[in-house]
Amino acid sequence: MGASIEVADILRVAGPAFRASRAGHLSLAELKVMSAIETCRTAALGGHLRIAYNSCRNRHCPRCQGAAARDWLAEREGDLLPVGYFHVVFTLPAEIGTVAFGNKRAVYDLLFRASVETMTRIAADPKHLGARIGLTAVLHTWGSAMTHHPHVHMIVPGGGLSPDRTSWISSRHAFLLPVRVLGALFRRIFLEGLAALYRSGKLAFHGALAHLADPRAFARHLAPVRRKRWVVYAKPPFAGPEAVLAYLSRYTHRVAISSRRITDFDGKHVAFRVKDYRQHGAARHRTLTLEAGEFIRPFLLHVLPRGFHRIRHYGFLTGPNRKAGLDRIRSLLGGPTAPEPATAAPDTPEPPDICPPCPCCGGAMRVVATLLRWRQPRGPPPRPPPNRARSP
Repeated sequence: MGASIEVADILRVAGPAFRASRAGHLSLAELKVMSAIETCRTAALGGHLRIAYNSCRNRHCPRCQGAAARDWLAEREGDLLPVGYFHVVFTLPAEIGTVAFGNKRAVYDLLFRASVETMTRIAADPKHLGARIGLTAVLHTWGSAMTHHPHVHMIVPGGGLSPDRTSWISSRHAFLLPVRVLGALFRRIFLEGLAALYRSGKLAFHGALAHLADPRAFARHLAPVRRKRWVVYAKPPFAGPEAVLAYLSRYTHRVAISSRRITDFDGKHVAFRVKDYRQHGAARHRTLTLEAGEFIRPFLLHVLPRGFHRIRHYGFLTGPNRKAGLDRIRSLLGGPTAPEPATAAPDTPEPPDICPPCPCCGGAMRVVATLLRWRQPRGPPPRPPPNRARSP
């Protein structure tokens, strides 16, 4: 395979034409994401004398999420418990997805609240687990081909605290909660919450969905999903805390598409690998080619509202007494308390970016200067042309 093609390369080449063709139809957040990714690790953001250009640190940038994931995982490593962990996925039907696209903040937040309430209520029911659980939830809004597909991934410890908080109740080895019961309750809680948002005027409908502003049209739009079975997917437990961390590193800071999936870009068309989960065998993996503008458009579908948290913690994994509560659970499980995270000496400055080894000798490099943003070193000015003799 040739040189790696990145999302930033496509945005730099095709972005200006894309913005011009959709002037007035792109939100400020989408324009900011495009600008951040286009300038990420370029002279526009400044750099260090190597020269190593600074990162944009935008959460939608495929380049910047690797380091962000490592930092986040280092902070959460102390939260792991010596129990099995389950992976549970709550997905919205396509009819709800169309409503969510124009109301991202309200509907995505409702997706979090409904899925978490479903898990905690069924887990607290004595007929099932009868315990107070904790979980980490991560919002994804895309399918493999960058289609709009909102769903929440949950990582859930296999058990919870008893109602009186004095003992740990373990789940069965390969079973956490019944998925059919979860799906039915999730459907009811979500649709009740969506109806409340509609009645309070917190949902907006534009363009092809403008007719849904009529209550009767909105009711007809939701009628099929009230009868449809909402599928909740649960995977078997992970094989130890290391596997949980490896999984989280792949899911917590993932964006709509990684640069590794892009296979070709000729300046006008982008080819990238997709996975069709409805197919099996070799047909599941294929290459999709889109015009550059049609590649950028679905990528921007997944820009989240400003300040919206897409990684959230619930139950005993949150709150001011979280660390003490986790140590208490470890003692109930007969394990040691979590070690204190190592901290750097207060007088040791943190470098803005970890320096790579010298490409010439392999030795350690150090930062000797930082270039100001938007101000780059320039070479000497070109020599003026020699004076020509004046004509008589």
